[in-house]
Amino acid sequence: MQAQQEYTQQLFNTIQQLPPEKVALVDDFVELLKSRGQKNDLGRMAGKLSEKSFQKAWDNPEDAGYDNL
Repeated sequence: MQAQQEYTQQLFNTIQQLPPEKVALVDDFVELLKSRGQKNDLGRMAGKLSEKSFQKAWDNPEDAGYDNL
Protein backbone atom coordinates (compact mmCIF):
# COMPACT_ATOMS: atom_id res chain seq x y z
CA MET A 1 0.00 0.00 0.00
CA GLN A 2 2.85 2.36 0.82
CA ALA A 3 4.43 1.76 -2.58
CA GLN A 4 1.20 2.72 -4.33
CA GLN A 5 0.92 5.92 -2.29
CA GLU A 6 4.49 6.82 -3.20
CA TYR A 7 3.82 6.11 -6.87
CA THR A 8 0.63 8.18 -6.76
CA GLN A 9 2.52 11.09 -5.19
CA GLN A 10 5.29 10.79 -7.78
CA LEU A 11 2.71 10.80 -10.59
CA PHE A 12 0.96 13.81 -9.05
CA ASN A 13 4.27 15.69 -8.83
CA THR A 14 5.04 14.88 -12.46
CA ILE A 15 1.62 16.11 -13.59
CA GLN A 16 2.07 19.35 -11.62
CA GLN A 17 5.22 20.08 -13.64
CA LEU A 18 3.39 19.82 -16.97
CA PRO A 19 2.09 22.85 -18.84
CA PRO A 20 -1.70 23.34 -18.64
CA GLU A 21 -2.38 21.95 -22.12
CA LYS A 22 -0.59 18.71 -21.21
CA VAL A 23 -2.51 18.46 -17.92
CA ALA A 24 -5.71 18.73 -19.96
CA LEU A 25 -4.52 15.80 -22.09
CA VAL A 26 -3.80 13.75 -18.97
CA ASP A 27 -7.28 14.55 -17.69
CA ASP A 28 -8.84 13.51 -21.02
CA PHE A 29 -6.89 10.25 -20.95
CA VAL A 30 -7.98 9.46 -17.39
CA GLU A 31 -11.62 10.11 -18.34
CA LEU A 32 -11.21 7.81 -21.35
CA LEU A 33 -9.87 5.03 -19.14
CA LYS A 34 -12.74 5.47 -16.70
CA SER A 35 -15.35 5.41 -19.45
CA ARG A 36 -13.89 2.24 -20.98
CA GLY A 37 -14.43 0.43 -17.71
CA GLN A 38 -17.96 1.75 -17.41
CA LYS A 39 -18.81 0.74 -20.99
CA ASN A 40 -17.53 -2.77 -20.34
CA ASP A 41 -19.60 -2.99 -17.17
CA LEU A 42 -22.70 -1.75 -19.00
CA GLY A 43 -22.14 -4.28 -21.77
CA ARG A 44 -21.88 -7.14 -19.31
CA MET A 45 -24.99 -5.99 -17.49
CA ALA A 46 -26.94 -5.69 -20.74
CA GLY A 47 -25.81 -9.17 -21.72
CA LYS A 48 -26.97 -10.61 -18.42
CA LEU A 49 -30.34 -8.88 -18.73
CA SER A 50 -30.87 -10.15 -22.26
CA GLU A 51 -29.97 -13.76 -21.38
CA LYS A 52 -33.30 -14.28 -19.67
CA SER A 53 -35.20 -12.75 -22.60
CA PHE A 54 -33.46 -14.96 -25.14
CA GLN A 55 -33.54 -18.14 -23.07
CA LYS A 56 -36.82 -19.34 -24.62
CA ALA A 57 -35.50 -18.80 -28.12
CA TRP A 58 -32.17 -20.48 -27.36
CA ASP A 59 -33.49 -23.38 -25.30
CA ASN A 60 -34.81 -25.67 -28.01
CA PRO A 61 -33.86 -29.06 -29.49
CA GLU A 62 -32.83 -27.56 -32.84
CA ASP A 63 -30.11 -25.46 -31.22
CA ALA A 64 -28.95 -28.07 -28.68
CA GLY A 65 -25.73 -28.60 -30.63
CA TYR A 66 -24.65 -25.04 -29.80
CA ASP A 67 -25.06 -25.49 -26.04
CA ASN A 68 -21.52 -26.82 -25.54
CA LEU A 69 -19.67 -24.18 -27.57
